[in-house]
Amino acid sequence: MNRTFVVIFLCLGSLSHAQSVSDSATPVRNIKAPDGFKVELLYSVPKPVQGSWVAMCDDNKGRIIVSDQFGGLYRFTPPAPGKRLNTEDIEPVPAKIRAANGLLWAAGALYVGVNDYERKFPSGLYRLSDSTGDDKLDKVEKLREMFAKGDHGVHAVLPGPENTLYLITGNNTTPLNTDTSRVPLHWGEDHLLPRMPDGRGHNRDRLAPGGIIYKVSLDGKRWEIVSSGYRNIYDGGVNRDGELFTYDADMEYDFNTSWYRPARVCHVTSGSMWGWRNGTGKRPEFYPDTLPPLINIGPGSPTGATFGYGAKFPAKYQDAFFILDWSWGKIHAVHMKAHGASYEATKETFITGSPLPVTDAIIHRVDGAMYFTIGGRKVQSGLYRVTYEGTESTKPVQHTTKINSSTKLRRQLEQFHGNEHQDAVNAAWPHLGHADRFVRWAALTAIMHQPLDQWHKRALGERDPNKRVVALLGLGKVAGADPLNAKPGSPAIRPDTAPPTAQAIFKSLSEIRWNQLDEQGKRTLVRTYQVALVRFGKPNSQAAGRIVDQLDPHFPAPNFELNWLLCETLAFLQAPGTAAKGIQLLQEAATQEEQIEYARSLRMLKEGWTPTLRSAYFNWFLKAANYRGGASFSKFIAFIRRDAEASLDAQSRKQLKGLLARKPQQKSPYQVMAQAMIGRNFVKEWKLEELSSTARTKLTNRDFDKGRKMFAAGGCFACHRFANEGGMTGPDLTGAGGRYSAHDLLEQIIHPSKEINEQFVPVIITMKKGEIIAGVVVNMNGDRVTVNTDMFDPNQRVSVNRTEVKSIEPSKVSPMPPGLLNLMREDEVMDLLAYILSGGNPKHPAFK
Repeated sequence: MNRTFVVIFLCLGSLSHAQSVSDSATPVRNIKAPDGFKVELLYSVPKPVQGSWVAMCDDNKGRIIVSDQFGGLYRFTPPAPGKRLNTEDIEPVPAKIRAANGLLWAAGALYVGVNDYERKFPSGLYRLSDSTGDDKLDKVEKLREMFAKGDHGVHAVLPGPENTLYLITGNNTTPLNTDTSRVPLHWGEDHLLPRMPDGRGHNRDRLAPGGIIYKVSLDGKRWEIVSSGYRNIYDGGVNRDGELFTYDADMEYDFNTSWYRPARVCHVTSGSMWGWRNGTGKRPEFYPDTLPPLINIGPGSPTGATFGYGAKFPAKYQDAFFILDWSWGKIHAVHMKAHGASYEATKETFITGSPLPVTDAIIHRVDGAMYFTIGGRKVQSGLYRVTYEGTESTKPVQHTTKINSSTKLRRQLEQFHGNEHQDAVNAAWPHLGHADRFVRWAALTAIMHQPLDQWHKRALGERDPNKRVVALLGLGKVAGADPLNAKPGSPAIRPDTAPPTAQAIFKSLSEIRWNQLDEQGKRTLVRTYQVALVRFGKPNSQAAGRIVDQLDPHFPAPNFELNWLLCETLAFLQAPGTAAKGIQLLQEAATQEEQIEYARSLRMLKEGWTPTLRSAYFNWFLKAANYRGGASFSKFIAFIRRDAEASLDAQSRKQLKGLLARKPQQKSPYQVMAQAMIGRNFVKEWKLEELSSTARTKLTNRDFDKGRKMFAAGGCFACHRFANEGGMTGPDLTGAGGRYSAHDLLEQIIHPSKEINEQFVPVIITMKKGEIIAGVVVNMNGDRVTVNTDMFDPNQRVSVNRTEVKSIEPSKVSPMPPGLLNLMREDEVMDLLAYILSGGNPKHPAFK
């Protein structure tokens, strides 16, 4: 789980009782499950004796084995229905081992992933067995020691194919030298502009490759890298098709920046790389040198994960991928279906509670129930059981594996990963321009594993421009060395012979005509230029001029993704028109994420400025001082300004002296929201039925851009996540169109306190001495609880001792203010409504 800033909402709108903190583990009355499901609290773990449980599995006899995060292992038989466990039912495992984060029973032994950041026991992969035949796990074999720091270390152990297992590791685990790697060993930072490290110092020293998933033989002798580029993956699961999935963590310090990436489920394909880099360096999912997630979950702290196979649940839950979120106290059910060479997915909240720091879950192989634990970081731990008592059938789902043509093609290409094969280049080359990103990735990865002399000339001369840009992206990574990772013995350097020159790669890229590329091809062209500029260095002025001539006419582009890449690249090349175009985009951008990205790219630009443009740029910093985000947000804004000031010449610095000395006027979030509506007049106090009636006939031919502007003007981005932008203190509205009708959505806006989303109700904490604190819990450690008292400012906190709390109960008043629509005209309300219901898709039928 994340040790860093986490958000733990301690109350739910569904709570009917205040919670007494004298209860040991969270009572079931404070836990919500879907209709028909029953949740039982089986055991409250005595913390001084058995610690706080974080990992769990069942053995070949149906017994459950659990681990204390800072202690040993325990074993017990699940109680009969309606019964609970007693302390004497919990049997200590005699094996001398501690700090297990991952447990797997396989081949008659217990495999253990140890992550002991207290350094009392070596972290790594272990195997436990019974050496005397007395049914006691007493023998400990260290299969491989590993070095890890903090919570981002060695985690889950999962069953793999053909007598292997998967080992999940976070980004603070030192990468191992392995026998083979399906990921090409040419990873690098690949930042065109200097990366800004985290403002609070988190992981400043951690470079690529980030978190890694290994495939290991059961005897621990053969290791292979399967996938890399994660932040802090903790667990995963293998589906019935043999495909691996994992749940990766966000970096909550980055919240409301352009480089923030939500917690997300990833389809772990062979050779995949997921783009984690520290600070501002995280690759967005539209970059061609990373892959898109199966589904973005939002802010969270991923822990356990399991498929529902074997559960005596209704059919859709038997096939669900259950993922646990420690910080928000939720178990999500992710429902997948095959889509191209990967899958597509939706999620629903399956279990949620207050507080419910869930750590692991299993489907028991005997009784078909779900068992889950809460605990971690020395907080109160408990064991729960979930069963289904409803009317739907729980008959086992009969699964027939059906592999579609795209998946079959991907798997064929993956056979060339990690090895050299004479047929690989010819087999993979036709698919470099494939429309499916997972097929395209598999093809390029297969080629990158082959000797350069087999394919570099073919890449330089490829006639299909969409294939050429992909081939040259791979060529730049294989033939060039990222200077940040170019160390003796580093896997970033591969000793191939006769590499192509940088001049040849730049020349080949310059021959490509923009209008011959599809949208993905355009992004790949610009990103390939970036990688080549990093790995080979800036070319001479004539060659750099050709790049500017090729790209500048297409900036600004019609979408933010291309503008991100173009603005950064042209700023690096000091293209003279970039300042005017970039400032215009900065001023017109609806969200602070977009604004921050343009400001970040422009900070190193020295050419093309006028006094007016400079003034507009530095006035933006005064405005941005009132933006809100994660714990490092203000530091990042300060870093951008620092670099921008360092780029000024003496004359500009003198001209801007007064502006540079000006201090920002601090405003409350409500003033910031009001400022967005300056110049707008009160229209009327809109009534629900009035707007609902209008929506029945006027939700067609709407204006997407105006709807987005209304979403920003109404302050919606301040609290709500929408299409990977916005705040975290309200529900994610991206999927609102699948949950609400137009009438229901209007009711939520006009009457926000009528029905408050259970995940976002503030809590009222009453202390034993009478003090009352309102807010949300943002951290837990032992008995210390930190409460955020201002939903707009993550740094407004108070700390309380849990033992001094009398009760915790939900607030009955929504933090969302009423009257947000009263400054909008009817047509603007309809544009806003269409925008929300579209999920941010400009091609939605509601738009012109």
